[in-house]
Amino acid sequence: MDQRLFTIAQVRAIEEAASARLAPGTLMRRAGEAGAAYAQELLGGERGKPVLILAGPGNNGGDALEMAANLAEAGIDATVLHLPGSAQASSETAAAYERARSGTVGWIDMLPPGADWGLVVDGLFGIGLSRPLQGDYRELVAGLDALACPVLALDLPSGLDADSGNVIGPGGIAVRATHTLTFLGDKPGLHTADGRDHAGLVRVDMLGVEPGDVPSPMARLSGPDLFRRHLRARRHNTHKGSFGDVAIVGGAHGMAGAAVLAARGALYAGAGRVYVAALDQAPGYDSFHPEIMFRLADELEFDKRTLVIGPGMGGSAHAMRLLAKALDSSSPLVIDADALNLIGASPDLQSRLAQRTAPAVLTPHPLEGARLLGMTTSVVQADRLEAAREMALRMNATVILKGSGSVIARPDGEVLVNPTGNAGLATGGSGDVLAGICGALLAQGWPAWEAAAGAAWTHGAAADLLVSEGVGPIGMTAGELPAAARRVLNSLAA
Repeated sequence: MDQRLFTIAQVRAIEEAASARLAPGTLMRRAGEAGAAYAQELLGGERGKPVLILAGPGNNGGDALEMAANLAEAGIDATVLHLPGSAQASSETAAAYERARSGTVGWIDMLPPGADWGLVVDGLFGIGLSRPLQGDYRELVAGLDALACPVLALDLPSGLDADSGNVIGPGGIAVRATHTLTFLGDKPGLHTADGRDHAGLVRVDMLGVEPGDVPSPMARLSGPDLFRRHLRARRHNTHKGSFGDVAIVGGAHGMAGAAVLAARGALYAGAGRVYVAALDQAPGYDSFHPEIMFRLADELEFDKRTLVIGPGMGGSAHAMRLLAKALDSSSPLVIDADALNLIGASPDLQSRLAQRTAPAVLTPHPLEGARLLGMTTSVVQADRLEAAREMALRMNATVILKGSGSVIARPDGEVLVNPTGNAGLATGGSGDVLAGICGALLAQGWPAWEAAAGAAWTHGAAADLLVSEGVGPIGMTAGELPAAARRVLNSLAA
């Protein structure tokens, strides 16, 4: 699987370099061939049903027109709805239009009600769109939601920003594709923010471009290959001390559940011993998991174990003192929830964090990330990759910016986008479980970067596993995630 992600600017550079040595129109013809082949694959046994191709005014529309001509030549009933726009088309797009017109492609002017399409192809706009869809384009895209057939987007669902994954413009609209065939490199916007809802299954076709034309990616999709080497089958000759101690620092009065969920996440992710270091009087034990040990945070030695600090911690002066103590320790840290808010409000705590030499992983959701950066949530969400990168640099830590397509960043600018997970994770406590999993991986000796990538991937894969078995996404609970995460980790270590 090609894990590289490229910005709009990088894709344009790839296209320009390839076009400089290829005959005019070569890339468009290759895109049309790739699109037609994928369309026939998606049609499967429905090859007798007509295919509707939406062709816009630019080169993305040219790709769609080439695709329509190829489908017609293959005996597929292909119909084009062409919206040419007012600007003059490129010579390549004009040639594709003439080719489609000269064959057996059908042509319509509007979306007919009640038509039974086997597939709809979105070739309206690619990466060049910079303003919201309006007028006929908006009306056409809105009408696609009523169709029951698959929708294949060429290069990018129209109306989606390829870099950020946001639908373009306030009140904007974008095609909701079931499949996206993207060209000349994968794009981060297909995998984060609104992208996961609009791109569907993503396939990359490099259109025959040689690797020498491809620049260093701006980010990568995460996957087990990035961290699997740290997940080895366990030797018989080991003991509980072989797999590290994790202490969850949190669980203030009325919020013990958050700390317990994090502890269960750490326990199921393989930590040797797990403690809850509670700010207030802790429960005697967890009746579901009596293996978890409870202590008062003021009585626990911080320097001898991995600390997950923040779940259910609150914002008291006591919490701030404990956080300062943790930041000054030599222990690996996972900083979550209330601890992030305390750091965001305190330049002193930010300085202590930035000066640490021991590993630290931050797990903010967008609002917590906004507080750390001193900006609004909307600014963070407008460019999730850059926001995560900036947090990692400022805080001298590895960052997991949670959300659809969680973004993992480290201080040197390296960025990953996590492809696992689903809407079932949008429930209270799921972030606490993630923090616990990450703490367990750190306690087992994983470097911070691999622990963050592995925790995010495993956490999302656990939710995907539950959904595949009929548990959620509606009604999935955080408490169901740890056991599923254990199954994921063991399957990788086998």
